[in-house]
Amino acid sequence: MKIKAYLKPQCGWSMGVRAIMDKYTLEYEDLDIINNQEIYAEMVEKSAQPLSPCVEVDGVMLADVSGEEVENYLLSNKLVNQNSSETSVPTNAPCSDEEHKRQAREAQESSPVRFF
Repeated sequence: MKIKAYLKPQCGWSMGVRAIMDKYTLEYEDLDIINNQEIYAEMVEKSAQPLSPCVEVDGVMLADVSGEEVENYLLSNKLVNQNSSETSVPTNAPCSDEEHKRQAREAQESSPVRFF
């Protein structure tokens, strides 16, 4: 099975997709859509929309999905067997408000402020 996951480095939804990949020990390409504009453009072209995560499984694009939705797709298409293991993060949730605040702080600290 060939899997390409178009993900953000830090995002609740993206972390949920990664958790499903780990739960089923699936090999996949973790493609960073934030730090690579070409990968983001590829995702938009293939999925015909701009939202993430997107996961391509053997040429089938699952657009704007949660980890839970990816898991349901894999199970319903018999690509994986049922697994009762728990994941380390929620598979169907955005980042917490605290995580968003931390990310905003880090972005502000790393970006120079320019006055013109």
